[in-house]
Amino acid sequence: MAKEQRVYKAHCLVLPYPSQGHINPLLQFSKLLDHKQVKVTLVTTRFIYNTMYRGSSCTALDTISVETISDGYDEGGRAQAESIQVYLESFWKVGSQTLAELLEKLSGSGCPVDCLVYDAFMPWPLDVARKFGIVGAVFFTQSCAVDNIYYHVNKGLLKLPLTDSEILLPGMPPLEPLDLPSFVYDFGSYPAVFEVVIGQFSNVDKADWVLCNTFYELEEQVVDWMPKFWPLRTIGPTVPSNYLDKRLADDKDYGVNLFKSNNDACMQWLNEHLKNSVAYISFGSAARLGFEQMEELAWGLRRSKSKFLWVVRESEAAKVPKGFIEETVEKGLVVSWCSQLEVLAHEAVGCFITHCGWNSTLEALSLGVPLVAMPQWTDQSTNAKYIRDVWKIGVKAQPDEKGIVRQQEVEHCISEIMEGERGKEIQKNAMKWKELARNAVDEGGSSDKNIDEFIAKLVKR
Repeated sequence: MAKEQRVYKAHCLVLPYPSQGHINPLLQFSKLLDHKQVKVTLVTTRFIYNTMYRGSSCTALDTISVETISDGYDEGGRAQAESIQVYLESFWKVGSQTLAELLEKLSGSGCPVDCLVYDAFMPWPLDVARKFGIVGAVFFTQSCAVDNIYYHVNKGLLKLPLTDSEILLPGMPPLEPLDLPSFVYDFGSYPAVFEVVIGQFSNVDKADWVLCNTFYELEEQVVDWMPKFWPLRTIGPTVPSNYLDKRLADDKDYGVNLFKSNNDACMQWLNEHLKNSVAYISFGSAARLGFEQMEELAWGLRRSKSKFLWVVRESEAAKVPKGFIEETVEKGLVVSWCSQLEVLAHEAVGCFITHCGWNSTLEALSLGVPLVAMPQWTDQSTNAKYIRDVWKIGVKAQPDEKGIVRQQEVEHCISEIMEGERGKEIQKNAMKWKELARNAVDEGGSSDKNIDEFIAKLVKR
């Protein structure tokens, strides 16, 4: 149905932080709003639009409008800035001004904006929304458990540097220091990024809605505690509908990709292998493993009895040991990029070795794929704790005293999931969470109800 023929209940402006891991969850949420007759205008920076959106095959963009604002670096984006701090200060200053200009333009369009949904990494859009008298909904792209930790740090309720060997926070299991996000247990590392993640809570108390990319059943205890001080609603997992409830026709991918995919080669290779026989390895779009860790991972894959599909971005390719690809051609495939969802959904994949970023964790959980957690930094260590000890859908690879996961450990972790008795229990738990994730987003599920409530409040307003 053409855009102009549709009747909309409300109009939401959706503003993600300009990186793939933040854009895709908010784009998926936009698709859900559009499906429920809410007009959505997705806002991105001019640089991101020129590099990621032009020529996009995403069918959602047929009905979702895309507008741009400036971050002050229209030609080169964040990479052009001297530092993350300089970039964010520019985005705050220039972004606030150009976002206000966009809202002014849309206010006279015949379909004024009712709500601004903005990424929690950028608190300043709420101030712009307030000036225009529209609802502000902050969107968190990490788990509620991680939000809870950062909130306690922001409020001074969790003192840093850490001195206790056990950390007790409401709604969460007992945590060791290394179970906390890296910026918390290694206080002083990456201070600029620390300010970003803790700064998410600088004005969250003033938001009309707090939306979280998780689902109630996954984090019941912490989700029950957090609404005591926030108007929090879980609306995830924001995974394309084709892999969950199948209510959105043709919703098979996110629609925004940084890299060219080797998908056909991957699917053809996977089709030649037995069910649950392949270990899939990917560390996302940004993680950088050291040379020694890449070598140990490679030799661990060679030692393993399982076949493997390993995603090594072009920027990381030089770290693969010389001759490894030729030596393992009979048991493995190394590609520069592929559609993670399609790979995880393939029946040949029996485990997923990853850093456990939140998007990757949700994807694996939603598709019932057991995980081998190799956290690198940020919130990944907390996600790994939940994967192993709370949801029991995987194992955590143990590093040595140098912080390197050795090849014997890589081999052991793959074997434990793919061959051992513990692996059978992990597989069973993974399938349980897959069903619960599907139920949450399906009609009448916990996340679906929360989205309907959000829309109903906008319509009443």
